[in-house]
Amino acid sequence: MAKMLKTFFAAAFAAAVMGGPAMAETAHDFVFEKLEGGKLDMSQYKGKAVLVVNTASFCGYTPQYEGLQSLWEDYKDKGLVVLGVPANNFGAQEPGSAAEIKNFCESNYSVDFPMTEKVDVVGGDAHPFYKWAKATLGDGSVPKWNFHKYLVNTRGELVAAFPSAVKPESAEIKAAVDKALAK
Repeated sequence: MAKMLKTFFAAAFAAAVMGGPAMAETAHDFVFEKLEGGKLDMSQYKGKAVLVVNTASFCGYTPQYEGLQSLWEDYKDKGLVVLGVPANNFGAQEPGSAAEIKNFCESNYSVDFPMTEKVDVVGGDAHPFYKWAKATLGDGSVPKWNFHKYLVNTRGELVAAFPSAVKPESAEIKAAVDKALAK
């Protein structure tokens, strides 16, 4: 019994430190909430590449929604998922409610790729995926502003990070996506 309790507390401690699954090994180990409500389990994307982008409605980079939607349309049948993750961490540029964010994205950019609820992407309250990404790729890969991009390959491995200024339709991102989709 004492050994079982020790194991339980060790796992609980690891989960508390990581802010998520104690043994997170891939992006497939994480769960977000959907923007419209309900669970968005990353395990549903096994076998697909995922471009995870922290978004904001009132940012100089907000027009990247157009490029993200275009990338989604061009690559979704090849196995890419674009996942928008609204965050209000930088300049308070995502102050809206889930309904306001959804309406903004749909009416201004015809966004129909999946989006999560608004979460923190930096700091102690960062979503567990972002804590894992930092632990996996290092401090240099942490979002510095809105529209930072992480690329996950088909096996759930974090394979690249792109700063905000790198446009979704850039040759750099398309080449990385093609490589991440290669089986």
